[in-house]
Amino acid sequence: MTRFLARRLVYYVVLVFLATSLTYFLASATFSPRSVYAERNPAPPAATIDKKLDDIGVNDKTPIVVRYGHWLGDVVQGDMGRTIQDRPVTDQFWPRLGVSLRLLLVGTIVGILLGVLLGVWNAIRQYRISDRVSAIISIVLISTPVFLTAVFLKIGATKLNQDTGTQLINFTGEATPGLSGSWWELFADRGVHLLLPTISIALGLIAIYSRYQRATMLDVLGSDFLRTARAKGLTKRQATFKHGLRTALLPMTTLFAYGFLGILTGAIFTEKIFGWNGLGAWFIDSVNNNDVNAVTAYSLFASVMVLIAGFLADTLTAVLDPRVRRN
Repeated sequence: MTRFLARRLVYYVVLVFLATSLTYFLASATFSPRSVYAERNPAPPAATIDKKLDDIGVNDKTPIVVRYGHWLGDVVQGDMGRTIQDRPVTDQFWPRLGVSLRLLLVGTIVGILLGVLLGVWNAIRQYRISDRVSAIISIVLISTPVFLTAVFLKIGATKLNQDTGTQLINFTGEATPGLSGSWWELFADRGVHLLLPTISIALGLIAIYSRYQRATMLDVLGSDFLRTARAKGLTKRQATFKHGLRTALLPMTTLFAYGFLGILTGAIFTEKIFGWNGLGAWFIDSVNNNDVNAVTAYSLFASVMVLIAGFLADTLTAVLDPRVRRN
């Protein structure tokens, strides 16, 4: 198993390098950092603009390969360059990373756990009313974009607050500005602000994973090895969850890993809609500002997150499948 995981880790590291490098070249070829300074009124002298772009490392008069070499050398040393506002990328990256991870991890864990449980439940109760209702709701959620779900949640929370006459659900920002109190009060405030963004991300995941899990579980329920397990004395519940669910989870591990890109995309819109100062909102602002280094930093983050998700999925596969451990 160790050899299998080590080989997979090498593959993922190479993919992270290729994805980040491709993003840098595409951003450098399509963005126009010069226009950010040239369109100011009054416009700075051309020499001043060149000096500023050289300091940031995005001067379009310098060959892109040379710029990439300097950028890569700095990244290896832990320096992700400077933003278009001539501030260190890391000064904005790390604080925003904590904000995004809080949203992503909670939403992903909730979505995966509830999606798997709902899928297993629907498979066991195939064609019953609960299964049919779940199928309809899942299809509606899958067809609804994440940003639209977030907007509906905001409208619903606003209506609820108006009807109750109190600010029952706070949904703007990650915390109430200027709030003071005990650690429990601050924790509870952040939890309330986290509620709607988490639901907006988790709902789509629950819908998708439950349908896939239902399908894989149905394939397993009619298999010979479950009948053999029952013949050896196991109860239906023991055979289903000890042997059936373990086998049905194997195809899902890959979906968990590579579905993470969709989660990142959804988080971008969620952060922007709910006013979270995370990496997703920062990415949109960076694209609008022609900020090559900031966009590449976000691409590096996204690639690493997919790497981690893929590696965890491979680890779970190795744990669940004895054939992988033997190889």
